[in-house]
Amino acid sequence: MTFFTKKEQLVIILLILVIVFISILSFLNKNFLAKKDEDLNNDVEDIIVNLEEDDEETHENQSIMIHISGQIHNPGIVELDLGSRLIDAVKLAGGLKKDADLDRINLAKKLLDEEKIYIPKIGEEDTPVEISSQITTSSNGDVRSKININTCTKEELMTLPGIGEVLAGRILDYREQNLFKTIDDIKNVSGIGEKKYDSIKELITVK
Repeated sequence: MTFFTKKEQLVIILLILVIVFISILSFLNKNFLAKKDEDLNNDVEDIIVNLEEDDEETHENQSIMIHISGQIHNPGIVELDLGSRLIDAVKLAGGLKKDADLDRINLAKKLLDEEKIYIPKIGEEDTPVEISSQITTSSNGDVRSKININTCTKEELMTLPGIGEVLAGRILDYREQNLFKTIDDIKNVSGIGEKKYDSIKELITVK
């Protein structure tokens, strides 16, 4: 006994096919949206990391370090705010000794990062009043050893300009999977673009 006519059976089959098609389409669309959301989240994470690193780099650029010696109570390295003057460095270094020759120094002088300042003694001859130069011993203008990115610690990476805790962690994560063959490989780490690479390439090495 037939409950449906051939025409009705055809309609039912078509309805079933439509339902199946809609279900498949819905499933595919759901997976596509999930993948799109994941990619979007990754992009947002990269943007946040870059902003954090840029903020850290900006913060680092707001301070300078100078070397002060001579007729000063506490000679050595002092850290100052960008735009500080010699008088500020003198105060941080414990003040001038009584034999300091004030006629040969300019306490109002604005200081530069990596500058060397020498405070002469009264009557001292043939001594430069203020030696303004980078503290260097190598041809590239940097006395510190290059950091081997295949063996260095997270803390060592964070001494590089623009490399904060988050980005240093990413470099170590990448290294666990792939040793760096050349320093250029560090650009494969998410968050290190050409600009950041240019700022650190002279400070890193691979061995």
